[in-house]
Amino acid sequence: MLTPMDDFAIHQTPFPLAHTATGDPNQYDRYFFNGYRRDASIFFGAAMGHYPNRQVIDASFSVVVDGVQHNVYASGRCPLDRSRTSIGPVTIEIVEPLRRNRLLVDAPEHGIVADLVWEARTPAVEEPLQTRHLDNLLVLQYTRLAQWGTWSGTIDVHGTRHDLATEATLGTKDKSWGIRPVGAPTPGAPNSGWFGGGGLFWLWAPVHWDDECTHLAIFEHPDGRRWFESAVRVPVLAAGDPVWGAESEITPVRGIDHVIEWKPGTRRAAAARFTYLHHGGREPEVLTFEPLLDFQMRGIGYTHPEWGHGHWRGESVVGADAWRLDEVDPLDPSAIHVQQLCRVTGAGGRQGLGVLEQLVFGPHEPSGLTGFLDGAAGR
Repeated sequence: MLTPMDDFAIHQTPFPLAHTATGDPNQYDRYFFNGYRRDASIFFGAAMGHYPNRQVIDASFSVVVDGVQHNVYASGRCPLDRSRTSIGPVTIEIVEPLRRNRLLVDAPEHGIVADLVWEARTPAVEEPLQTRHLDNLLVLQYTRLAQWGTWSGTIDVHGTRHDLATEATLGTKDKSWGIRPVGAPTPGAPNSGWFGGGGLFWLWAPVHWDDECTHLAIFEHPDGRRWFESAVRVPVLAAGDPVWGAESEITPVRGIDHVIEWKPGTRRAAAARFTYLHHGGREPEVLTFEPLLDFQMRGIGYTHPEWGHGHWRGESVVGADAWRLDEVDPLDPSAIHVQQLCRVTGAGGRQGLGVLEQLVFGPHEPSGLTGFLDGAAGR
């Protein structure tokens, strides 16, 4: 089946672009954005996913203001024309690829209206391909790009308008595609559990600094052995710098050590310390993360019991909810996945701002976690 996208010279298989490279039901293509004021007075996130083999598209927008997280969700039939990046009240516009995006939310009946523009602050970073098998089944195989930027525009939350100024509002863009567990589980015999190791330990931490940005992504087994690691230092763009094809300007890190101080009774950080180990004899640098605000990722569909990604709900369905962050049960399974806005301190006292994403299900020996959802012990 042909679509307008087939008029572009972008084919990766002999088939029209409406046909995915595999028939895996978990094939997906997703946008993710977050944004936050430097004074931590507002934090927002947005996601949009295409699941062509499930014929589903979904999107969501979530904003934290005054300790309350407000969320709007949309889901419907996936368009064959993949350039249609809109569902319900949520639209993502690719104004200039890898340099400028526009995010629109038009849900006044749910108290949220937004018109936001994201501008790249760094070139795009390609994380290494992530591949994971569960027994004989391929459950993860995807690429993600990460990019740091600034936001401008407005967000109206239940009649209160919030103006975002470029110099005061930072954020991250995450675009990923491939195979990842989404939607209803594929029927079959019982398997060996979360990614074959009985647990899931994930950290992701993009940080803005005045003169550069830093990044890390880590998956670990329950015993602490690492099966995925990526860490880089990324230059800030000067006028006229390219946003892609600049791999030589991105500096890989030789390795990462981490120590997480968990909030007692939870699976989220009270503080964290990452040691960046460098190539070429450069001294290691310790980055200390101080959480300022928690953002529940279920507000944009991740682990949401009703609005999880990739589920068929009807041709066009919209919903909303909200909660006070200080009333969230941190061990509710839908509340485990968080991004924390953090003040970050590096060598010589330099100050940065970014997020520490955490998703920890099951045991993790270095953290002292032994069950599937037990909280960390006090120290």
